[in-house]
Amino acid sequence: MAFHTKANDILAFSPDILIVPECASPEIVLKKSKENLPEYLWFGDNKNKGIGVFGFNGYQLTLSDIYDEKYKWIVPIQVSGKENFLLLAVWACKYSEDKNACYIEQVYKALEVYNDLLEKGNVIIAGDFNSNKIWDKDHKVGNHSEVVNLLSENGIKSTYHEFFGEEQGKETHPTHYFWHRQSKPFHIDYCFVSADWIERLGNVAVGTYEDWAQKSDHCPVMIDFK
Repeated sequence: MAFHTKANDILAFSPDILIVPECASPEIVLKKSKENLPEYLWFGDNKNKGIGVFGFNGYQLTLSDIYDEKYKWIVPIQVSGKENFLLLAVWACKYSEDKNACYIEQVYKALEVYNDLLEKGNVIIAGDFNSNKIWDKDHKVGNHSEVVNLLSENGIKSTYHEFFGEEQGKETHPTHYFWHRQSKPFHIDYCFVSADWIERLGNVAVGTYEDWAQKSDHCPVMIDFK
């Protein structure tokens, strides 16, 4: 939250596309931030806490006409610019019109809705999934492993796991520290991409507790493609 107070920290990395879960609405961020931020797409019910998606360096963002508001925070966006692709921006949270689709179940059901798009390839799915394989037993339908398998069936894989050669549930780089405590680390933020993007994967980096704990309970996940 309070993205306007930390925008300069993440913009120092010169992103092309930036996905910010728990982001305030444009009327707040653009008014309060001292940074030169572009207009951006934002989705949410609470003006202080939704999901924001920013495009830089000439990238244009257009909400897909198949967007299903039932899964408000799993947002299909057509990205155009130096590269053209479908982006699914993710903030898996407890807020959902479908009471049986919160957190990772929300992602699973949204992916079923957008499955035709996934089959076409050239897709990037990224954001805060609030999920990990270690909690599979807590979700009867659409748990983390089922989401990973559904994506895999469409040739879509996790950039982090491909780059570091680690297994789901055994990640060594936490992306979240519960209650900002270094003693409570979890890996819950992901970027999944189609096979054609995996072939062009350049680098994957996760921010450290030391650099980010005073700014957020999450650390940024940064993906570079050749």
